[in-house]
Amino acid sequence: MATGTQDSNHAPEAVVVRLDESAANEAKSVLFQSYRHEPTFQHLFDHRRPGYEQRVRATIRELINLYFELNQEAVGIMVDETLVAVAFIGEPELRLNLANQLSWRIRMILTAGFACTRRYLEYHEQIRSLLPQPQAHQLPLMGVHPKYQNRGYGRLLLETVIRLCADNPRGSGLVLDTGNSRYLQFYESEGFHSLGKLQLGSFEDYVLFRAAESRDKIKNSA
Repeated sequence: MATGTQDSNHAPEAVVVRLDESAANEAKSVLFQSYRHEPTFQHLFDHRRPGYEQRVRATIRELINLYFELNQEAVGIMVDETLVAVAFIGEPELRLNLANQLSWRIRMILTAGFACTRRYLEYHEQIRSLLPQPQAHQLPLMGVHPKYQNRGYGRLLLETVIRLCADNPRGSGLVLDTGNSRYLQFYESEGFHSLGKLQLGSFEDYVLFRAAESRDKIKNSA
């Protein structure tokens, strides 16, 4: 799922960095602030019931820990030594099935609860069913801290992700999803098109795909 990417031109002080586990706490904070008001997370983790923010924090923490454990790529945007935007990239070969991640499932049930864990697994499986063949990169977590949105950092982050994906010739493209229809025009401007929609309660979550391009082609279009 991707959030917070409807931005204008990025500020000159923005620096793109690769992230490792030492940045986990900062990444969790950025993603929590990005996702807690998103309709997809509000549906999946039942924002009307007490403890919603704790469930969101737990889910983001466990997902970040899992992707670092699996040695997946993570990148961020630094502004004045502050991490303001984060993206985790799932490799094409991963095609992760969370239902098979037993230790992750146990930690999720203990922290986010059984019902929310099951709902998240169902949502994840629906997305997996829409993934293209051959395999594509996935963008399971991407967000810009609300304080730093509308400054172009989301576009800079996504374009960085696209360039990194172009370095892996085994991927057919990049998949992401969003529950915010207002972001669709932005993603379309970056070459994404719809793979399908998921019905989540009273709203729809959009699954989007951008076909792979060579590094040389991306450079020439920049």
